[in-house]
Amino acid sequence: MSERLIIFDTTLRDGEQSPGISLDVAEKLEIAEQLARLGVDYIEAGFPVASQGDFEAVEAIAKTVRGPVIAGLSRTNLADVDRCWDAVRHADRSRIHVFVSTSPNHMEHMLKMTPAQVLAETRSGVARAREHTDDVEFSPQDATRTPLDFMMEVLQAAVDAGATTLNIPDTVGYGIPWDFGALIQYVRRNIGGDYITSTHCHNDLGLATANSLAGVQAGARQVEVCVNGLGERAGNAALEEVVMAVRIRADQFPGIEVGVRTEELARTSRLVSRLTGYPVQFNKAVVGRNAFVHESGIHQHGVLANSSTYEIIDASSVGQQGSQIVLGKHSGRHAFSDTLEKMGLHVQGDALNAAFARFKELADRKVQLTEADLEAIVAEEIGGVGAEPAFTLESLEVTGGTVGVPRARVVLIRDGEKTEASADGDGMIDAACQAIKAATGIDARLTDFNVSSVTGGVDALGDVIVQLDADGVKVSGRGVSTDVVEASARAFLNATNKVVRVRARTEARARIDEVTP
Repeated sequence: MSERLIIFDTTLRDGEQSPGISLDVAEKLEIAEQLARLGVDYIEAGFPVASQGDFEAVEAIAKTVRGPVIAGLSRTNLADVDRCWDAVRHADRSRIHVFVSTSPNHMEHMLKMTPAQVLAETRSGVARAREHTDDVEFSPQDATRTPLDFMMEVLQAAVDAGATTLNIPDTVGYGIPWDFGALIQYVRRNIGGDYITSTHCHNDLGLATANSLAGVQAGARQVEVCVNGLGERAGNAALEEVVMAVRIRADQFPGIEVGVRTEELARTSRLVSRLTGYPVQFNKAVVGRNAFVHESGIHQHGVLANSSTYEIIDASSVGQQGSQIVLGKHSGRHAFSDTLEKMGLHVQGDALNAAFARFKELADRKVQLTEADLEAIVAEEIGGVGAEPAFTLESLEVTGGTVGVPRARVVLIRDGEKTEASADGDGMIDAACQAIKAATGIDARLTDFNVSSVTGGVDALGDVIVQLDADGVKVSGRGVSTDVVEASARAFLNATNKVVRVRARTEARARIDEVTP
């Protein structure tokens, strides 16, 4: 009899906690839809009580995304649990994930609570969650630094209160595979009741995937993972690594079945990378650019004879290979839309129109556009779905070089009116961003800048992702172009438009609060 290994994706919750990542609702929805296409079992959509924006994102995903169970994270506080339920209740299937710290370190320095108080919080929090749904997960935070006797007491209390999944988090990446596997076995032997055991492993010692697999071998039937291994500090166990390890080494995991559509892994990885601004290292396992590239002559000879000589994974099985669809400037809207659909990118309405316009513009500069190029174009345009951009770029002129001060001039359009501004800068990119600041009146600080090529070749599209901080409003933006200065300006303007939208929403909420009795 085969057993299902539940893939619990927390890219939108723990993954977004990676320093510098700030996704808006549209970006979270885009990732969630792709996770559904990937076939994950659960999407932990966020931490609803953390902010109004996080609540709205979780609620939007619960209302829109079909297929996976939608989960939200909650502390044991009863108001937090209720708030979490308000966000996830719209989904076809919902889960509340309740947690509380149990290690002496956390109880003393963070919670300021006694073990008895933590036990009481566990019982009340889980019980309240169970009033809302019969799918309740409980996590004793910092489990690997918690004394076993106390953790067993807390876990049993959680099951008795109604928890159906017990997640054992290696919150600080302290675990070693054989020790972590033994911990999972100990939990399963000593906690009575009907529940599923889960792992949540961090990568501080580079062992997140290894610890997760040790947990599966020890009987865990849920793994909590992030696309590209995103997450706090050094990140979480990488979804693509855990899934492919179980698939490729089925001899070590007999009877274990994973429902993920692995051919979507590379596409999911690229999407998450572009939207978060976190590049994927070239030699990243499974989804990295070099994962199936061979430099050594001996390796090349072997692979040409038979790919299995040096590749244990069929590249096409993870979406890393296959026929490349090439479109050019003569391609029409139908071919463009049809190609996107075949790629699994379901873009319609204004977003399709905007993406097609950018495609035609870029096709005049680049002879052929590949699937990777199309994904970048869609990623740039789709962030504004559901909201008209406050400013659009009509023209950009820059001068630079080794003589004179770099200077930029931009012409923006807002509500049909043109706004023009010029500025100097340390370089042409800085000058372009300073000119946009002057034209929009939005003074935002650039906190992160990343540029990469979408494909190889001298005519490759430059893909720029920026992160801005405008008086505490943190947003990301992206832009693509064959000209990296233009791509940078588009990314900066994209982020600036998000600042405008966030401020408008904040002002609207404030007006509502003023008139609400």
